[in-house]
Amino acid sequence: LAMGKCGARELNYISDVDVVFVAEPADSRTTRLAGEFINIGCRVFFEVDAALRPEGRHGALVRTLDSHLTYYRRWASTWEFQALLKARPMTGDVELGREYVNQLAPMVWSAAEREDFVPDVQAMRRRVIDNVPDELTPRELKLGPGGLRDVEFAIQLLQMVHGRVDESLRVRSTVDALDALVKGGYVGREDGHILTRCYAYMRMLEHRMQLQHLRRTHLLPAADDTTGRLWLARTAGVRGDGQEGAVDALTSNVRKVGQQIRQLHNKLFYRPLLTSVVAMSVDELRLTPEAAQRQLAALGYTHPSRAMDHLTALASGTSRKDRIQAMILPSLLEWLAPTADPDAGLLAYRKLSEAAFDSAWFLRLLRDENIVGKRLMHILGTSPYVADLFIASPDAVRLLSDGANGPKLLEKDPSVISHSLVAAAARHRDPDKAIAAARSLRRTELARVASGDLLGLIETPEICRSLSWVWDAVLEAALAAEIRAWEDQNHRQAPARISVIGMGRLGGAELSYGSDADVMFVCEPVAEVTAGDVDGDGEPGTENDAVAWATAICKQMRTRLSRPSQDPPLEVDLNLRPEGRSGPTVRTLESYRNYYSRWGETWEFQALLRATWIAGDKDLGIRFLRMIDEFRYPEGGADRTTVQQVRRMKARVDAERLPQGADRYTHTKLGRGGLTDIEWTVQLLTMQHSHRIDNLHNTSTLEVLEEIRVAGLLSEADVVTLREAWLTATRARNAIILVNAKRRDQLPAPGPLLSQIAAAANWTPEDSQGFLDDYLKITRQARRVIDRVFWGEEVTDAEFDD
Repeated sequence: LAMGKCGARELNYISDVDVVFVAEPADSRTTRLAGEFINIGCRVFFEVDAALRPEGRHGALVRTLDSHLTYYRRWASTWEFQALLKARPMTGDVELGREYVNQLAPMVWSAAEREDFVPDVQAMRRRVIDNVPDELTPRELKLGPGGLRDVEFAIQLLQMVHGRVDESLRVRSTVDALDALVKGGYVGREDGHILTRCYAYMRMLEHRMQLQHLRRTHLLPAADDTTGRLWLARTAGVRGDGQEGAVDALTSNVRKVGQQIRQLHNKLFYRPLLTSVVAMSVDELRLTPEAAQRQLAALGYTHPSRAMDHLTALASGTSRKDRIQAMILPSLLEWLAPTADPDAGLLAYRKLSEAAFDSAWFLRLLRDENIVGKRLMHILGTSPYVADLFIASPDAVRLLSDGANGPKLLEKDPSVISHSLVAAAARHRDPDKAIAAARSLRRTELARVASGDLLGLIETPEICRSLSWVWDAVLEAALAAEIRAWEDQNHRQAPARISVIGMGRLGGAELSYGSDADVMFVCEPVAEVTAGDVDGDGEPGTENDAVAWATAICKQMRTRLSRPSQDPPLEVDLNLRPEGRSGPTVRTLESYRNYYSRWGETWEFQALLRATWIAGDKDLGIRFLRMIDEFRYPEGGADRTTVQQVRRMKARVDAERLPQGADRYTHTKLGRGGLTDIEWTVQLLTMQHSHRIDNLHNTSTLEVLEEIRVAGLLSEADVVTLREAWLTATRARNAIILVNAKRRDQLPAPGPLLSQIAAAANWTPEDSQGFLDDYLKITRQARRVIDRVFWGEEVTDAEFDD
């Protein structure tokens, strides 16, 4: 049997000829014949080497077929099956040789199922490199890093892993095997082209060097052997500026080709998917209907037949994409199985694959980067909200890969993203196109933030801050688009400046996924413009005209943002403005001042505690904030009457705002120890003490809590309790939205839905009761602090439970 390069018909000019002998019978006569065969071959032709036989040089030179089979069944190492990939009947009794290959083939193509197969092959390649002397490594074209063995080992490993089910990979030649791997989708087209070209280049250099002295070598001439390197450069067709230029060009080419080989070797040889694939049975990898049904049921899919329909739709064709899908689906199914809803996750993956059908990178990314598949399956099986975002914007899946400094999800600075969103929208004169551009970038940012949340990579405060900043950017982009469109249409400057003031959780940069944007609009007429004709009636403009113009702009912006789309809604809420729903959409700075000084109520001053500028004219926004400081941070702080009013308002909220049928203990917003409880407590302390503690002049609940601790207004234990409850309620509220894909505040009773919500909150689905118990415990502790601090009461556990 020809082995190695001879078996694959890939001999160099000067090569060893690796052989293995099989004989019937294997006696002294056939052993003597084999020995003479080696002697004659070594004297007349090439060096004949039988070291690849069972037990190597210490083993019998000739064995019977049964003896070979017994050895390979019982004692053979992984590398010995790898060597058999190139075994070819060469001479002698060719029928016996064919029988040898046919009998051993099942063992060769099942060798990948051996324990630690992939690590063994990888370790063997490292040992080969380690055995190359350090001083020879830069010159070694065959055995060193970036050499011919890197190409051969990578291809052989992929052959053995995937050749179990794909017989098209069962070829001997290195180049033919690489072509088959490319056709099957196991190696990217560009990667395959580069690897083939680099392999051919290194073989060409090896051949040229062997021709020079007709001796076996795969070492480049030494760096100081200018004559040798020049000869090699000329015979290899390398041209340069003079002799020195030719030598430098050769050295540069070898270095570049070696780097390309090494990079692709590392990409293919250490591909994480290999370990997952070898752990699966042949039936699982082939995804036959019967095997797939059994696997799906065993993995815990609730509707295996329905899931089978998805698999058929994904990978039943014969295209290259279908073959790649069939290769990666078994791993994806296993990663999807432990999620809260694998059936929904598989449907989402099917929709995502269809949405990304024209994106060549999508399946390649899942094939080449294990971590992307694992992260994507966890997300799709946990959150319909994020699944919809990925389906609408498949490019966002790229964020799930790792970059040079860790997960790409963490590489994006939210402030930079906000700036990019505004800039992208500003490139469009049409406000509808500007809003569409803003929506697209918002969609990607929501996918990034929510994915980081589900994977436990982004902390809750950062999530809230990022969600708030993207809302700020959308409002900035939308307002600018409306003003720009009006100016283009009317060929004049806008008659007023408009500033957007964030309120509520938007003002505190503490939004959740389903939050509306609570805002107020303030405008200021532009004197030189309002002196002219604002509304085109031929009369000089007035302040009222400017306000009317600003009102129309803001209403149009709200309408455009709220139009139905495939994205999470963009609702702009004005209910916190003076006079609530009955008040004007836009007021001037003086109008706000007059209102708050004459008719402002306690609840309105309390709402102003979270007011901050977020979009539009910044100077106007800052002047507005300075103006309202006298109302939200009054001299002397909140008096006894104000404190009583705040408590009465909170009592009304507790009594009237909780939805009918809601559970007061598990409502994340209005429930006991929930978000509203904590925020009102923080706001009351702010109203009482902000006149003497400037650091309380802050719109963030968590940051004000920290200042309360520093100022000693509450004990550290109380602050820790309230902070943990706020974070717990926020995580739970976010998890509800991630699962329901719509805003809800009520945790459900124990059951499948609670399991999904627990998973979205980074608990295991099986421990949903633990998630609920933890929520109840933390909010109960917070309620004790709230009763004591906000209401001025002490309650016992029994009273609280009652």
